[in-house]
Amino acid sequence: MDSGGTMTLAFEFDALQALADPNAVFDDARQWTEYVGVLSDEPTYVVTNFTRKRRLRQDFFSGPRGVDESLDNVRDQFETDRHVFIGTADDDRATAEAHGWEYLDIEEAAEFAEWELGEEEKEDPFETETRDDWP
Repeated sequence: MDSGGTMTLAFEFDALQALADPNAVFDDARQWTEYVGVLSDEPTYVVTNFTRKRRLRQDFFSGPRGVDESLDNVRDQFETDRHVFIGTADDDRATAEAHGWEYLDIEEAAEFAEWELGEEEKEDPFETETRDDWP
């Protein structure tokens, strides 16, 4: 991976969930990227709930769009020298490359950037009876 120029960094939601401390990773990434965000095919409320609970300040997210459409939109909106997509699966790599993004597997990215991976379980949005995302 080239380390020069400006960068837009996007985490696929599963990759973000694989991190032990996503907030620390975002804080670290802001030191050497221009923009950091989350892309996912999951419903918007699932991603929003996860990022809100961890106080992640993202510059962009996929919202109601899926990863495919979002990669193109983010690339058009955030003009940087490099666009890097961090994912977890071969499908993520294929998607990134199809849209002109560099790809890094979360394990490679974590090793390179010295981020700690965690064993956090994926959340079930229907697990609790109360919602904490109401104002």
